[in-house]
This record gives sequence, C-alpha cells and structure tokens, in this order.
Amino acid sequence: MLNEIITTIANLALLLFVITSMLAMGMNLTVKQIMDPLRNVRLVILMLVGNFVLVPALAFALTVMLPMGQAQTTALILLGACAGAPFLPKLAQMSKGDLPLSVGLMVLLMVVTILYAPLVLPLLLPGVQVDVAAMAQSLILLMLLPLIIGLLVKWRYADTAATWQPHLSQASTYSLMVLIVAALLLQFRNIIGAVGSWVIIGTIVLVAGALVIGYLLSFGSDAAGRKVAALGTGQRNLSAALLVGASLGDPETLVMTLVASLVLMVLLIVIGGEIGKRQAAVPAKA
Repeated sequence: MLNEIITTIANLALLLFVITSMLAMGMNLTVKQIMDPLRNVRLVILMLVGNFVLVPALAFALTVMLPMGQAQTTALILLGACAGAPFLPKLAQMSKGDLPLSVGLMVLLMVVTILYAPLVLPLLLPGVQVDVAAMAQSLILLMLLPLIIGLLVKWRYADTAATWQPHLSQASTYSLMVLIVAALLLQFRNIIGAVGSWVIIGTIVLVAGALVIGYLLSFGSDAAGRKVAALGTGQRNLSAALLVGASLGDPETLVMTLVASLVLMVLLIVIGGEIGKRQAAVPAKA
C-alpha cells in the first residue's frame, strides 16, 4: 500500500517537473530570442548532426562495449538520444558563454528531440517494447504543448508571464526533488547498487565525448559560441529521457535513467563553473 502511494507521488512529480519546466521556459523567452541565434545555418546543421547522429552513436557504442544490463543500457541510450535541456542557458551563464545562442540551441534541440526520439529509439533499443505512438503523444502533450503555451502567454500577457515564471521554475525544482526522494524510497537498493557501476562510467564517458563532439563541430565560431556548442551537446534532455523511461513501464529503467541524469547534471555544473572561473581569471593574469 505504501509503495503504491509513493509510486503515485513519483509519477505525479515527474509529470509536474516536465510540464512546469516547459511552461517556465516558454514564459521566459520570445520567438525572436529563439530564432535570432539560429541564423548561422552551418552551425545549426553541425549541432543537429552532433546531437542526433554522433552522440546517439557514441551512446550505442558504449552499451556494446560495456557490460551493462538491459535497464542500464536503455538509460544510457535514452540520454544519448534526447537533446535540448532547459538548463543550458544556466550553464552558458556559468561558463560565460553566448547566452542568446544557448537559448536558440536549447529550443531547437528540444523540439527536434520530440520528433526524433519516437522514430529512433525503437531502432536503438531492439530488445525493448516501445510504444512509438504513446511516446510521441507524451512528448508532444507534456513538453511541446506547454512550451507553446508559455510562449503565447509571454507574447500576449508579458506581465503575467513575468509573475508566473519564477513560481513555475521553483515548482519544477521542487518536483524534481520530490521525484528523487520518492525514487530513493522505492529503489534504494538498486540506486546504491548503481554506485560504481558501468552505467555511471558510461555516463561519464558519454558526457566527455559529447562535450568534445560539440566543441569540435563548432569550429569557426568564437570562444563564447564554442562553449555553448560543447555544453549544449553534453547536456542531454533529462526531462524527455525520464518521461520516456517512465513510459516503458520498467521501474528499474526509470531508476537507472534518474541515476545517469544526476551524474550528468553534476558533471556539467562542475565543468560549466570551472570554465567560467578560468574565463574570469584571464584578465587578472593579463
């Protein structure tokens, strides 16, 4: 009985996290902010190739090379296939990167993920039963629709959006915390068992490889743009990965996805902060 209550709380927290994240993002942006940085067609194409061809290929290769179970394999591939995270502008700010580019790149990658994931994940996860229609419907209704609603509110009722956006952002943070606590209560042994496991090692390698891919593909851009390209490729869409992981109906897969997501988030916060500190120290040395 208690487990059923906690499971319900975890499912509600996941839905609230995804929806409030997307609403908050939309109410904090304008269409112009999204579109202006995407006029660099070469960079956009290279970022699409990096995020939706090279990084998923790297994730798949890691699952072949590392001795991981099915749940761990699925979690790593979910992270590899889902790009475009609401956290990217914050990473750009921390690293002193190109903030407008981070906004445009974030939305572009997120929208493409919603269309891409239902088509590609069944190919990358042949041993997993994937309901493509249900997955697409969930991503569109729970991610794309709230984003569009947020943009419309920002466009039509700017004052209301300015008032609601911080509260929605807080709700997103709190609901993620509730999800983590509920997952800990339900799957404590599995989570502890994941410490030091191949899924964590695979996530670290995936993040490192994705950062390098993003940085190399952004050749020709200025330093601020290359930071965003690297961090934008390294930061995967945790909301989409968790949403899809939950839709597969396997609690262990959701737990492994959550563990990998937390590892990825911590790594990129540390890396983004270190890049920013180095940048801030450059004038002092000069």
